[in-house]
Amino acid sequence: MAKMLHGAFTGSGLVSLSKRRNHGSSYRLDHISFPLHSESSISFYSTGRLSPSLCCSHSSWKPWGWISTRSPVIERESSEGFEVKATSVRDSADESDAAAVAKSKMAQTVVLGLLFGVWYLFNIYFNIYNKQVLEVFPNPVTLTAVQLAVGTFIIFLTWALNLHKWPKISRAQLVAILPLAVMHTLGNFSTNMSLGKVSVSFTHTIKAMEPFFTVVLSTMFLGEIPTSWVVTSLVPIVGGVVLASLTEVSFNWPGFWSAMISNLANQSRNVLSKKFMVQKEEPLDNITLFSIITIMSFFLFTPIALVFEGVKFTPAYLQSAGLNLKHVYIRTLLASICFHAYQQVAYMILQRVSPVTHSVGNCVKRVVVIVSSIFFFRTPISLINSIGTGIALAGVFLYSQVKRIKPKTA
Repeated sequence: MAKMLHGAFTGSGLVSLSKRRNHGSSYRLDHISFPLHSESSISFYSTGRLSPSLCCSHSSWKPWGWISTRSPVIERESSEGFEVKATSVRDSADESDAAAVAKSKMAQTVVLGLLFGVWYLFNIYFNIYNKQVLEVFPNPVTLTAVQLAVGTFIIFLTWALNLHKWPKISRAQLVAILPLAVMHTLGNFSTNMSLGKVSVSFTHTIKAMEPFFTVVLSTMFLGEIPTSWVVTSLVPIVGGVVLASLTEVSFNWPGFWSAMISNLANQSRNVLSKKFMVQKEEPLDNITLFSIITIMSFFLFTPIALVFEGVKFTPAYLQSAGLNLKHVYIRTLLASICFHAYQQVAYMILQRVSPVTHSVGNCVKRVVVIVSSIFFFRTPISLINSIGTGIALAGVFLYSQVKRIKPKTA
């Protein structure tokens, strides 16, 4: 007796199978479900007991679309032949996945934008509070030690609360990090020295020359020969800083050279990190590296501060100097928190974006700090000074763009 097996699959379907014969040994197969992720149709025909034939017309049937299969339920019935029926069910798995990916990318973009905003905000407030303290308490050595102490306390607090895991540091890694900590300490102290001598806007205009020191130090110690595009981008940077310096109202040589030393120290730290941080051990993430550098800087610099300036941050000393204790302590604490926070956020951003993107963000940050400090402190600025500052910052932006141009290989 001839039997026919017919099945039609269209899109994603729920398939029910039934076997019917007129005899008492008939079976019914029911509830086998599997989704297909493309339009397909399959037909089965059987002209004999064990010789079925398969006819299949399909368009891009994906075998990996199988998701689940239920166990068949077998029932005895009395009818002839096999009959396979398919009912189509709309499959939206691909659309759901695409929507989830889009939402994830949108969330990452929002988080990154918030991090950039927080980075700029903390930097602005650090410079404002720091300048206010230095105007009444001109002791940059003591102030730097206090800022490193507050940063060290915050780091240990985050470790104790398991907000960040305790690092595992080897002796070799500590030795390699030591030069970075020295340069980090010198860079922060020099920045505070410059902020105490000249205006905030002029300090950051001079610090726009960081790319110049990066190129020089990388050539000297790493053997990296800059491209002609990179060298060209340094011209407006140097020229703009010189032009701004010639017309700066608050210009003085101690403030100028302090900012230059800060550039040299900070970029030396970056170059040394490339040269010495090649370890066989598991590398440290950026946040952990910054934390270790901050702690080492605190222990390195505190004895120096005690030797050169003594203990000048006590209530007795500040009152004898005629200073408002509440004013000095609150602004110093806020400046220290902002100092640590903006550097921490900068490392968090660096983990999420490329160095070129981070460099562009740093350039924008410099513009934001200069403009905000001019408005807050009502810094007098001439037309030539503003043009020089603009040229220097434009050069920094150009440098960040041409850095991605790879030199031609011979």
